[in-house]
Amino acid sequence: MYCSWWTRRCLLPGLCAGFTALAISGCKSDGAKSEASAASTARAAVVVVRRAPVEKSLTVAGEFVPFQEVELHAKVAGFIRHINVDIGDRVHAGQVLATLEVPELNAQVAGAEAGVRHGQEEIGLAKSEVARAEANHAALHMAAERLRQAAGARPGMIAQQELDDAAAKDRASEAQVAVAKSTVAAQEQQLDVAKAERMHYTSLADYSKITAPFDGIVTWRYADTGALIQAGTSNAGSMPVVKVAEVSTLRLRIPVPESLAAYVREGDVADVRVQATGDHFAGKVVRTTGALDRTTRSLQVEVDVVNAKRKLTPGMYADVSLHLAGNPDALIVPVEAVDRGTSGAAVLVVNTNNTVERRAVRTGLETPNEVQILDGVRDGERVIVGNLASFEPGQRVEARPSAMAPAPTNGKEQ
Repeated sequence: MYCSWWTRRCLLPGLCAGFTALAISGCKSDGAKSEASAASTARAAVVVVRRAPVEKSLTVAGEFVPFQEVELHAKVAGFIRHINVDIGDRVHAGQVLATLEVPELNAQVAGAEAGVRHGQEEIGLAKSEVARAEANHAALHMAAERLRQAAGARPGMIAQQELDDAAAKDRASEAQVAVAKSTVAAQEQQLDVAKAERMHYTSLADYSKITAPFDGIVTWRYADTGALIQAGTSNAGSMPVVKVAEVSTLRLRIPVPESLAAYVREGDVADVRVQATGDHFAGKVVRTTGALDRTTRSLQVEVDVVNAKRKLTPGMYADVSLHLAGNPDALIVPVEAVDRGTSGAAVLVVNTNNTVERRAVRTGLETPNEVQILDGVRDGERVIVGNLASFEPGQRVEARPSAMAPAPTNGKEQ
C-alpha cells in the first residue's frame, strides 16, 4: 500500500526513481518475511469440547430358547407298556407320560413285602418269649424270697444248699429275660432292614412310571410301545423316552461382545423386534453368565419373555437393541481427537495463545464417533482432531474449526 502511494505521489520521475526502487525493494522484503512467518505456523483443525448426551448401546441378533428343557430317561430298565404322549402335546407337572413293564422288579417288591411280614412275625414271637421269661423269672424270684424269709425266721430249718439253688435259679431266669429282650431288639432291627429294602424296591417300581417334571410341551418322542429302555443311571448311552420343554416363558439369549461386556447390568432395557411374527416389545436383562465364552469371546445375556399365547417358538431369532449405559451431560470429543499411546489416552489442547498442550485424559463411554472425557479437559476448550502426530507440545498453530464436531447422536454397536 505504501509503495502504491509513493509512486502515485512522485511528480519528478528522475528525482523519485531511486526512492521508488528502494521502496519497492522494501515492500518485497516485508512480504517475503510475512509469507515465511505464515509458513512456519501450522494449521490445526480443532473442535470445541462441549457437553452433550452420550449413550452406549448394542444391536445384535438373539435366539429364543426354552426356559427349561429336559430329556426324560427311565431309571430302571424295562419294556414300554404304554406311552401316553406324542410331540406337540401339552403336559402338566406330575402327569404320567409313559409306563414301563418290569416283571423282575415286581417280584422283588413282593419279596420285600414278604420280608417285612416275616420280620413282624419274628418280633411277635420274640416278645412272647420275653413275656414267658419274665413270668418264669417272677415265679423263681418269689420262691427264692420265701426260702430266705423262712430261713431267717428259723435258722437251720432249710439247708443252705437249697437256698443257694433257689438264688441261682432266680439269677438265671433274670438273665433269660435280658436275652429275650435282646432278641426282640435284634428282630426289630431286622424289620427295619426289611422295610428299607421294601422302600427301595417300591421306589424303583414308582420309577416305572415316567412323569412330567413341569408344565410344558413334548418336543420330541424317542421310543414307542414295546421298546426296551435301558436304565439311565447304568448306561451313559441310554436312550431317553421323551423330551419336554417349558415354553410358556422363553429365554432370549443374547451374545454381548467382549468390548461391551463390562457395561451390562441386570435391569438394562432391551428393545426386541421379532421379524418372524412382527412382534415388538421391551424387556429387561434378568441374568448373565458372568464370564466370557472362550470360543466366541462373548458374554451370554438373557431376557425372560412371557409366551402365554405361544406365538414365539424356541429357535426363533430376534433383533435386540440393548441400552447399556448413558450420560445425559457428558464432555465429549471426536474419536479422532484422542491419542491412545502406551502411557494412556491424551488429547492436544490449543490454548488461548494458540500453543499446543498435551493433556492426559481419562475416558468413559465410547461410541463409534465420540468419546466421553471424564477429566483432563474443560468445557469450551479446543482440541486438535486428526493427524495428531504432526504436532508437538509448545508448538504455535493456526486453529481452524473442523467439520468433525461431536454430533449429538447415540452411538450404536452393530
